[in-house]
Amino acid sequence: MNGYVSALFDPSMPFVRNALIAGLLSSILFGALGAVVTVKRIAGLAGAISHAVLGGIGMALFLSATGVVPGLPPIVGAFVFAVIAAGIIGFVSLKAKQREDTVINAVWAIGMSVGVLFIAKTPGYADPMSYLFGNILLVSAKDLAMLAILDAAVVLLAWRFYPQIEASAFDEEFARVRGVPTDAIFMATLAVTAIAVVLLQTFVGLVMVIAMLTLPSGTAGFVSRNLAGMMVGGAVMSAAFTVTGLAASWALDMPAGAVVVVVAGAVFLAASAVAAIGARTRRRKAGETGPRRPA
Repeated sequence: MNGYVSALFDPSMPFVRNALIAGLLSSILFGALGAVVTVKRIAGLAGAISHAVLGGIGMALFLSATGVVPGLPPIVGAFVFAVIAAGIIGFVSLKAKQREDTVINAVWAIGMSVGVLFIAKTPGYADPMSYLFGNILLVSAKDLAMLAILDAAVVLLAWRFYPQIEASAFDEEFARVRGVPTDAIFMATLAVTAIAVVLLQTFVGLVMVIAMLTLPSGTAGFVSRNLAGMMVGGAVMSAAFTVTGLAASWALDMPAGAVVVVVAGAVFLAASAVAAIGARTRRRKAGETGPRRPA
């Protein structure tokens, strides 16, 4: 731990500080978006979007390398495919619920396949894996600025539309009866999640994004009483997991993102076990103190 703290204040190692700041900024997104993703149980949608962006990355690499659109950044293609994938999945989820799983899997597979085809035809060497499986230790100051802007936008939207988001997340039918535009909120949630997933996976990696969208908020859900509590608790836990994982990965000389996910997963499983034991104990006590039939 002392070695990690020393590295944080070492002027010759700015990447260590950038990684920590990126993790803390990402925690805000993981908390705010992760709570909604967890409550609405749309983690599978986020996973499909995060894999489908390979198609956009491959297309951008191909257009740039062939001179059709010189200098086109791969992240632009990723954003385009992410928003398209979110739109398709959202439309089908709203209009044909029984086909949702099929469409999610289709978008997942087609997006990745299109990316592979574009990359196969791209002149020279192209490595899309660096965009799908980013390294948090390579985050730059420009990346931190982008994360901060996205954080501010997501927090502002969550604060401004919190009552509508909470109502549609917990009881969509009742919210619709009360006049809440649940369909618009669902589509907006998918669009914001798509943008965040692209940005986050480029910086911290695909595996870490999918895990951290669910594990911190899921852990916070054991003690939270409302959606706001899950958002704040998820952000705090995500920050704690990130700091612990970064310090442990530095000490053990292991991949930072993977260690963060292992820490988050271990805490979530432990919290799940404690909650299950507690629920069983309460049921047993309730059975022992319940009314008894007269002999």
